[in-house]
Amino acid sequence: MRKKFYLTTALPYVNSVPHLGFALEIIQADVVARYQRFLGKEVFFLTGTDENSLKNVQAAKREGISTQELVDKNAKKFYQLKEILNISFDDFIRTTEERHIKGAQKLWLACKKDIYKKEYEGLYCVGCEEFYKKEELVDGLCPEHKTRPQLVKEENYFFRLSRYQEKLRKIIERNEIEIIPEKRKNEVLQIIKGGLQDICISRSAKRAHGWGIDVPGDSSQKIWVWLDALGNYITALEYEKEGERFKRFWSGDTEKVHIIGKGILRFHAIYWPAFLLSANLSLPNKIVVHGYLTIEGEKMSKSLGNVVQPEEVVRKYGRSALRYFLLREIPSMEDGDFTFEKLKRRYEGDLRRGLGNLVARVIALIERFEKENGKIEIEEEKVEVKKETERVFKEWKKRLDNFKFNEALIIIWELISFCDKYLEETKPWKLFKELKKNSSLQKLKNILLNLLFALKEIAKMLSPFLPETSEKILKQIENKKKEILFPPLK
Repeated sequence: MRKKFYLTTALPYVNSVPHLGFALEIIQADVVARYQRFLGKEVFFLTGTDENSLKNVQAAKREGISTQELVDKNAKKFYQLKEILNISFDDFIRTTEERHIKGAQKLWLACKKDIYKKEYEGLYCVGCEEFYKKEELVDGLCPEHKTRPQLVKEENYFFRLSRYQEKLRKIIERNEIEIIPEKRKNEVLQIIKGGLQDICISRSAKRAHGWGIDVPGDSSQKIWVWLDALGNYITALEYEKEGERFKRFWSGDTEKVHIIGKGILRFHAIYWPAFLLSANLSLPNKIVVHGYLTIEGEKMSKSLGNVVQPEEVVRKYGRSALRYFLLREIPSMEDGDFTFEKLKRRYEGDLRRGLGNLVARVIALIERFEKENGKIEIEEEKVEVKKETERVFKEWKKRLDNFKFNEALIIIWELISFCDKYLEETKPWKLFKELKKNSSLQKLKNILLNLLFALKEIAKMLSPFLPETSEKILKQIENKKKEILFPPLK
């Protein structure tokens, strides 16, 4: 039986259209999904949209349309990232779907023993959909969105998070849920050791403007958007009816991985496991945490208004170029800055003059050779560069096993540089002048055989990162016909 691998992204809010910040996350997740399929595992890759937030209600009001119209319109744009960015997700969950609503209510009932009702007053950030203590604010503002929280006083339902403090500490310390990188694990442990307080998990239907999922048995309250949204990881798997998909991908022997941004670590590494423990459900295995995509050092954010849309970048540079930039330029688990100038440099240097030029040179040489001397087939036992390709492949695999996307790409480019050097040292173009000599013919054939083999390995390792480019290279290897991979920018 094949090993099972379940992968999710966080769910973006749909108060606006997608930007490059979420593109970074979904592309990283896509690399993981494609890599795990490459390893032969049975992969289920989930993404979707978080639609029950109060900020969606506010955005709809600003646009003068109904909340349903707004979420339908923007959810469609997030789904279209599948085509725009070449994403291979297996399912797309919307939190306004019936399967999710019923599943979220079932999760609430499964946590019932830890839920109670009380009056509460606190500072609420609509952007985060979370209450803050005064001491957590920076100059009176939400540290994440730089907006002033609202003072809210109402009767709500609470979850006994404090009950799970010790259990969560042990789970995180023992890596039962592995948090990557290590520094994010330490952040979570620091929060837990500082003491966990019970959390508010509902809001009044009045404050929610009637939008959201009803608390089971109490339509005057809506389920807190985070309890609702986190539940998508199981509601998309038919949790409501505990169907075959749920048994298959949320069972103990499935590797379950969440890829998220650092700003929502607390929700995924503390609240979500606590809800699962309360509901007596199995826990995820890994939480992989990436940094922020910044513009001139400032987090790219819809609320800050400094966003760049993936579609506009793809239109000018292509899908592969954007995927490459985000995976190579941005350190996998740290913040990284986006500028069009940096993207252009990566395109011209690494892609057009680096990879593109190597492929063009090798295919042109092979095309020329085969025209006069017959077909070249890869014979692995005769390949002299195998030692180098095996070294690179081993290093590449090690980096991807640890979610170090930028480092894995650096390793691939080491093989590209090796091939460039091999070309310069062997000078196959010179041997074409001496083809009448049998020794020169065989020597040339061997050189081209080595280059062809290395090119095939490069394409194979590129496949999780630049699937489209990988396919084009493999097609050129098969057809021996040159095609420009990365044309000059206009």
